[in-house]
Amino acid sequence: MKVPERYDLVRTLRGLAPIQGDPTLSLSPGSGWFATRTPDGPGTLHFTLAGPDLTWEAFGPGADWLLDRAPAIAGLRDDVTGFAELARQHPVVHRLAREHAGLRMGATGRIFHPLVPTILGQKVSGKEAHHGYVRVLRRLSEPAPGPRPGLLLPPDPEVIARTPYWAFHPFGIEQKRAETLRRAAAQAVALERCTDASTATARLVSIPGIGPWTAAEVTRVAYGDADTVSVGDYNIKNQVAFALTGAARGTDEHMLELLAPFAPHRGRVCALISAAGIAAPRFGPRMPLRSFAHF
Repeated sequence: MKVPERYDLVRTLRGLAPIQGDPTLSLSPGSGWFATRTPDGPGTLHFTLAGPDLTWEAFGPGADWLLDRAPAIAGLRDDVTGFAELARQHPVVHRLAREHAGLRMGATGRIFHPLVPTILGQKVSGKEAHHGYVRVLRRLSEPAPGPRPGLLLPPDPEVIARTPYWAFHPFGIEQKRAETLRRAAAQAVALERCTDASTATARLVSIPGIGPWTAAEVTRVAYGDADTVSVGDYNIKNQVAFALTGAARGTDEHMLELLAPFAPHRGRVCALISAAGIAAPRFGPRMPLRSFAHF
């Protein structure tokens, strides 16, 4: 399939991972591997970008489902209509839109897959979230189908639901996040039936322990929603404020005011700021890593 000019496969697929270093995703220049659990079973999708042509192949019982979904996962169904005009309203957004014109919003069509790392990322450092997620996958999941070494599947929700909360302690995950994860796993079947972001958001926030931030992070990946903004995020409000005003700190309310002119592409602006590596100045010590392994 022909891709848009300057299409960026690696950055687009990287947006499917709420946590950096996700073992269900493997990226290299011109190539990307994505493993997930489909309605037909586990599957792996391999993308290859050669010039203007993107090709893909799939492995495992979920191969056919992934082949049908491949263009959306690769962001080739992302509708950028009108964004170029909106971006001109602010010089920084205009510049980022040009410099990262190849970035697209992928849509996996899966809810529980991104929900696991997002729950594990609640109110902890990125490093702590990564450590816990990798340990969960290594102990409670299995290798992905296909020839890519080291690629892992997301956990089966049935396995997570029947695992007691205290079994997550050796992974560095305390009772609160473990119980939220188990409750979400128990509703995974119903969650996967949601056909749009608004329905999924309503069902997600009805689960104790899941709020608007978690729902936004998940629906952005599952549906490729370019307008979703992660209210309640520790960093993004500061990144947006710094990028658009130069202020070192911001609030959720101010962030939404700054992003309002870019609707229905507010989430796309946030993605561009993150892709550009724009970060607000840091003050004070970083959040320490905790350990629950001795519990």
